[in-house]
Amino acid sequence: MFLYIVVLLCLLWVLLTVAMWKIFAKADQPGWAAVVPFYNFYVLLKVVGRPGWWLALMFVPLVVVVIAVVVMIDLAKAFGKRGGFAVLLILVPFVGWPILAWGDARYVRDTRVGGAGAGPTHR
Repeated sequence: MFLYIVVLLCLLWVLLTVAMWKIFAKADQPGWAAVVPFYNFYVLLKVVGRPGWWLALMFVPLVVVVIAVVVMIDLAKAFGKRGGFAVLLILVPFVGWPILAWGDARYVRDTRVGGAGAGPTHR
């Protein structure tokens, strides 16, 4: 029984890593970054338009949960999805990430306020 659980977890890890690779490629980021620990989260932060120093917050207990939720919400927005899809990414990532990776979702924009694609800027 334990062996089946280990095999299942390994398969889920492979699925999510390949999905992350594809998502990075859609966002014009290097796909290979998906297999490099910590750097993959840094690239994900770039994809969703958050500052790179947020990576340091991943080492703060409890703050990591808030950061992860915010990043998943921003990821859904970055691919033109709404809040319901963000809930899917948060609660069932092994379903949501492959949908972003192999579905018709396209990388739309930087999610920061005033970011590239956030609308016209006035000078």
